[in-house]
Amino acid sequence: MKLLIDDAHLDAIKKVYEFFPVAGVTTNPTILSKVGGNPFDTLRAIREFIGEEADLHVQAVSRRAEKIVDEARHITEILGANTYVKIPAVPEGFKAMKILVDTSEILFTATAIYTPMQAFIAGQCGASYAAPYVNRIDNMGFDGIRVAQEIQQIFSANHMETEVIAASFKNSQQVLELCKSGVGAATVAPEIFFALIKNSAIDDAVENFIADFESFAGKEKSMLDFQ
Repeated sequence: MKLLIDDAHLDAIKKVYEFFPVAGVTTNPTILSKVGGNPFDTLRAIREFIGEEADLHVQAVSRRAEKIVDEARHITEILGANTYVKIPAVPEGFKAMKILVDTSEILFTATAIYTPMQAFIAGQCGASYAAPYVNRIDNMGFDGIRVAQEIQQIFSANHMETEVIAASFKNSQQVLELCKSGVGAATVAPEIFFALIKNSAIDDAVENFIADFESFAGKEKSMLDFQ
């Protein structure tokens, strides 16, 4: 399962990249609104930092299929290869996906997914990824993890190349459950990245090992001080 960062603040992205294996960055209009300004200034800076090989997901916001297609071409012209255009899994979005599959090599991710059938249709339209909103589904009274797992099962059962990129998490346990299910990717906020391995028992174990070493080797000593 790929791990991606669901954020557009470059400082936060850099901090996660410093410590974790990351496959790329996902954004949406709400995330970009928290940065403000020209969205392409933000996206160019992200692309420059993560490099050409990393995945970058950027959402088209037009309502009509033809304009979505125009946006997709504009986005990829500016941000280059490995840029996935996020397209809502609604009728006009499906129409845009079909146009893109027939007329270009632009990669796209079906977004705003709340049901397995949305994901299935998006897969049939050629989407590389389908993005169920795990926590938002939970907030509607349904089981977001189960929905994402059902989508994964549908893709596998129908031998579809589309992969799940699960989004909208509230805690690290949700990420773990999908990791066990073998979904293609999960995109999580920076704070969730650090929560993935947050455990006081781990911290205590490390501190105890260091204390035991220093008890015979000396304060602030390490293996570098010996031959």
